[in-house]
Amino acid sequence: MEWYPQDKKELNRLLDEFLSQESKIKSEKVNGIIAPHAGYSYSGAIAGKAYALLKDCKSKKAVILSPSHYIPLQGVVSHDKDSWENPLGKISLTKNTFQKMNISQEHAIGNQIPFLQKLGFKEILPIVVGEITSEEAKEIAKQISSFEGVFIISSDLSHFLSYNEAEKKDKETIKAILKLKSKRLSSIDNSACGVFPLLILIELCKLKKFMPKLIEYKNSGDITGDKEQVVGYASFWF
Repeated sequence: MEWYPQDKKELNRLLDEFLSQESKIKSEKVNGIIAPHAGYSYSGAIAGKAYALLKDCKSKKAVILSPSHYIPLQGVVSHDKDSWENPLGKISLTKNTFQKMNISQEHAIGNQIPFLQKLGFKEILPIVVGEITSEEAKEIAKQISSFEGVFIISSDLSHFLSYNEAEKKDKETIKAILKLKSKRLSSIDNSACGVFPLLILIELCKLKKFMPKLIEYKNSGDITGDKEQVVGYASFWF
């Protein structure tokens, strides 16, 4: 599946469009974002509103936490290469002590990287998060809490519910994220495909005194008009 244009010129044009959206958010220090990872035609504009808040970040390094779509996984892994390549070129990977494997097919990571490259980021630490316990979420949050850069949490919300069901379910999930309620988030069936990265985020927010704030919520029915089975998308900053 082609998640975004493979032509460099067209990809740059699309990123410019997404990142030029006006934001009503007042200028404050942005430590990181939660952004969706569907195809750009579905959720790129929603992600772009979050990434636009990173334009003035002094640090040009980012940690990306994503769910695992393709590999049954316990715990977390990073990439086994020194760089990540796409139509915009290569971006360097931060050296780390996490277990390594080839995660280049993980679109939940890959769909975030062009936004970061467009904003001038020079280095990333991509981490795919499999099934973890609440204690493991706390430990991983501690491990990354000293990272000098921004934190990117990659997650879509509910999948394949009707439009009205999705809105109701996603409202619950958003409330749990905003209030840093990890147990509540875990108890919501079909809450978010990135629930495990989000559990790490909640622990990170508690450690660092961050508070997530919602930027925008939509679902695929708002974009395609097909409201029978939709996927939820939301962007936040913290």
